[in-house]
Amino acid sequence: MSALPPVIFEDECLIAFDKPSGVAVTAERGHKPEDNLMKAVQEKMGREVALVHRIDADTSGLVLCAKTKVALDFLSGQFQSKTVLKRYEALTVGVPETDEFTVDLVLKEDEAKPGVMCVVKKHGKTSVTDFTVREKFPQPAGRPSLALVECRPLTGRTHQVRLHLLTVGTPILNDLLYGNETRLLLSDLKRGYKGRDDERPLISRLALHAAALTFTHPLSREKMTISAPRPKDFEVALKYLQKFARR
Repeated sequence: MSALPPVIFEDECLIAFDKPSGVAVTAERGHKPEDNLMKAVQEKMGREVALVHRIDADTSGLVLCAKTKVALDFLSGQFQSKTVLKRYEALTVGVPETDEFTVDLVLKEDEAKPGVMCVVKKHGKTSVTDFTVREKFPQPAGRPSLALVECRPLTGRTHQVRLHLLTVGTPILNDLLYGNETRLLLSDLKRGYKGRDDERPLISRLALHAAALTFTHPLSREKMTISAPRPKDFEVALKYLQKFARR
């Protein structure tokens, strides 16, 4: 990485970045080992800056780091005790059947597909996510409806939110591992709009955004929330869905 992502928040013991989609947080399968956020952070800020939690390379949004060992230990304890509120936003292909629901499944890596997770009965790790449907975007017959869904993972398993939404029949838009080939085109939303042969989707990457973290600050011991703004492509896609999708 030639430059660090935008800094959302920084004080004497914390720094939070707004990571773009496509950037790995640490060395990750499928990405160059030298091309990741934490390598760049430590090269520019020092090796004492440590990662508190991680998000998928394909996911955009908030990544929190600690500048001191004391801050790292204090924050890591909150993640381990599940007292941190993690909030994600996703655009799903299909609308969940209920507006409020929880998915609780056992997950493990698929032995036949390295890097891909699967649901198992046992010998895996428990994963729990609470979901709330925030907006619904019905489509004409023949086109899948979409929804804006708030996701609050209570555990931190790899690809947890992605797999949970798949299991309820509403995969995340543009999820190449767990979704389908649905594309969100302006010509599908806007009546009379003639798309070109080379029309590009309104959003062409995984439509999942790490929007906010709420936790207790290591020094003040007060609750605080750090939020990452929606990326431009996510905001544009949502704007056109709100404007043209039939309700």
